Amino acid sequence: MMKHAGDNAPRVVVVGGGISGLAAAYRLRTSAAVAGRSVDIKLLEAGDRVGGTIGTRRQDGFVMELGPDSMLTAKPWGRALCEEVGLGERLVGTIDGNKGTAIAIDSTLQPLPEGFEFMVPTRLWPMVTTPLFTLAGKVRAAADIVIPKRKDTSDESLASFVRRRLGSEVLEKAAQPLAGGIYTADPERLSLAATMPRFIEMEQRHRSLLVAMRREATGGRTATGPRYSLFTSLAGGLEEFPRRLAELLPEGSIHTNAEAEELSRTDGHWRVRAAGNEFEADAVCLATPAFASSSLVESVSEELSHRLAAIPYASSLTINLVFDESDIPNPLEGFGFVVPAAQKRTTLACTYSSRKYPGRAPSGSVLLRAFAGGALFPDKIALSDSELTGEVLSDLRELLGIVRSPREVIVSRYPQSMPQYQVGHLDLLGEIESSLAGLPGLYLAGAGYSGVGIPDCVNSGEKAAAAILAYLASED
Repeated sequence: MMKHAGDNAPRVVVVGGGISGLAAAYRLRTSAAVAGRSVDIKLLEAGDRVGGTIGTRRQDGFVMELGPDSMLTAKPWGRALCEEVGLGERLVGTIDGNKGTAIAIDSTLQPLPEGFEFMVPTRLWPMVTTPLFTLAGKVRAAADIVIPKRKDTSDESLASFVRRRLGSEVLEKAAQPLAGGIYTADPERLSLAATMPRFIEMEQRHRSLLVAMRREATGGRTATGPRYSLFTSLAGGLEEFPRRLAELLPEGSIHTNAEAEELSRTDGHWRVRAAGNEFEADAVCLATPAFASSSLVESVSEELSHRLAAIPYASSLTINLVFDESDIPNPLEGFGFVVPAAQKRTTLACTYSSRKYPGRAPSGSVLLRAFAGGALFPDKIALSDSELTGEVLSDLRELLGIVRSPREVIVSRYPQSMPQYQVGHLDLLGEIESSLAGLPGLYLAGAGYSGVGIPDCVNSGEKAAAAILAYLASED
């Protein structure tokens, strides 16, 4: 069955109902309306709901994030779109006066030194006095002041960069676990240019990272680790965001349980077959994981398919745990902790959700959220819920002293959900763009390309929408 627009409006099919696809579809509609045009939009989602990995469970006064729990406001696109669609008053910041990250070393939690910006100290005395690093590790990190800048302009892994500038101990105890919390990646393979180009610029401009951070440090900031003051969420959980975008799309434009099975192009028109239907389009946006897009484009471009397949993905898991306050023997300081891979624990990180954002748990209760899996521990996705929970509770017993069983546990699994920006990723993106140039009307969006966070995905979808509208205008 061929799906046609009811009038002469150009037809666009967006494949994928995660935040990237929703942002693309929403921006297609609004930008076209501003230009006095109409676009017939169809959004195809393989699952039974939109939102992708963004999911929130609300029950008994708890707001439990099953996927991501925050947006970084330093990247403005997520917050700006929330405000545009009427969610501005729903945005909430982290709880004041309760910031900081700890690093799990053996059976203790060592606070990350005050003023530590991701992996580089901006204040001398906290770095000197911290028990997190050995004297030898501190001396080696301080050597950054005299180490010359790198002259080779080729891409470098995060591990290579940190080891070269600050030493192996800073890599093992700070950079690896903090980066793992963002990218669930192997730092030996993670592209610095694709994920943290700021540090390359700092080295080239100031030679020393320590000097650069001292010069660029903002007065009065006391948060450690990730810059928590720049994180935001929504009062009822992040799932409010994709739901709101879906509500603002034209009635009948969203098709769930409609997995795209085939993509073809004939006589200048695209066709997408999904769930027994065929959707004709003047332009298509693939807002699916790169490996899924690779399968779809194989029949129209083996070259593009091969290049998309070269972006690897890792699996991740989140485990929400509900406790009574009386079950927590020690004060929960900061927003949580991360675990270096060298510790060989199942738990990669744990967020004290009810201490991070307001309204996450009723009075007298504590909500924790643990993370597992990732590129370094791919076998964890195969554990049963009971096995995974048992291993996480063992970690929490040693690190937080919790001996009571949780009142409730919710395990969420995301197989092949986290794109891995490996060394050479930017070159690969250039090759993908070159392949796309020979396929007019086909566009890509999503976390697999230029950023994994929600704001990055929003930006990716909006850029695809702008490119599609420019293409359609050129075809008039």
